[in-house]
Amino acid sequence: MLTRRHLGAAAAAALAAFAALPALADYPERPITLIVPWGAGGGTDATGRMIASLLEKELGQPVNVVNRTGGSGVVGHSAIATAEPDGYTIGTVTVEIGMMHWAGLTDLTWEAYTPIALYNYDAAGVQVRADSEWNTVSDMLEGIKANPGAHKASGTGQGGIWHLSIAGMLNTAGIAPDAAPWVPSQGAAPGLQELVAGGVDIVTCSVVEAAALIEAGKVKSLAVMDDERLGAFPDVPTLKEAAGVDWKMSAWRGIAAPAGIPDDAREKLTAAMETVYNSAEFQDFMKGRGFGLVWAPGDEFGKWMADSNVALGEVMAAVGLAK
Repeated sequence: MLTRRHLGAAAAAALAAFAALPALADYPERPITLIVPWGAGGGTDATGRMIASLLEKELGQPVNVVNRTGGSGVVGHSAIATAEPDGYTIGTVTVEIGMMHWAGLTDLTWEAYTPIALYNYDAAGVQVRADSEWNTVSDMLEGIKANPGAHKASGTGQGGIWHLSIAGMLNTAGIAPDAAPWVPSQGAAPGLQELVAGGVDIVTCSVVEAAALIEAGKVKSLAVMDDERLGAFPDVPTLKEAAGVDWKMSAWRGIAAPAGIPDDAREKLTAAMETVYNSAEFQDFMKGRGFGLVWAPGDEFGKWMADSNVALGEVMAAVGLAK
């Protein structure tokens, strides 16, 4: 006959054995998908793949990168927002999430996401072919003003951040925002290839996205739309230095999940991202390629997206890109 003492001992033994087992729901228990809303070869793809490789080490599970392009970023951003909110689908969200709905391309806003972490902020640059007749951004602006409609530009989808960059620059310079017709592309990489091929005359994107073609002697950067020159590209003047045009525009990138993921998944992803961000491997990768570094975890990133949403809506309305 079992006594209370025997039952207590048995229960204690059972609890000890259970405690020695791994947790039954220790997130993550299976591979994670990281969606990149822009094409392979661009800055979002490059940084997303680096983050995925480093997150694998932190989370102990494969992190598989999937490029979902199309619709000026709408397809990939929608795929992130509408995925099962279980923490197993995350993605690289970009500044365009604060622009696409103003342009009438989607109803999606930043509120459709669980913000994990902001990690990057890059100013727009103005790129032309190496053999272009324009050697300064002033030359380029004069050429556009003299022949409106004759010089095409590209770098992202219609109404995207790099489109807004050139429209705002032209508007600030007293030139019609559509004087350089925009040719939509699925990101900076295909836009730059079109530039090299002669299909367009100008690409606005971050200088780092054009770095490989600049080093190869196929492209030259005329200006950067920021307050200061970039540390990695000290020979590229600011737009204000080069042409007296006081216009700034930058892109940002962060990691997010669908709205409503479990708290433990959100907390673990943000903690893992902080370790990745602070790692020597990530810092060296970003600095070595000229990517701007900025850190904002969780709710701070959410506030960043909210503020960006309002500011971009105002600018887009001013240059006629808001619907």
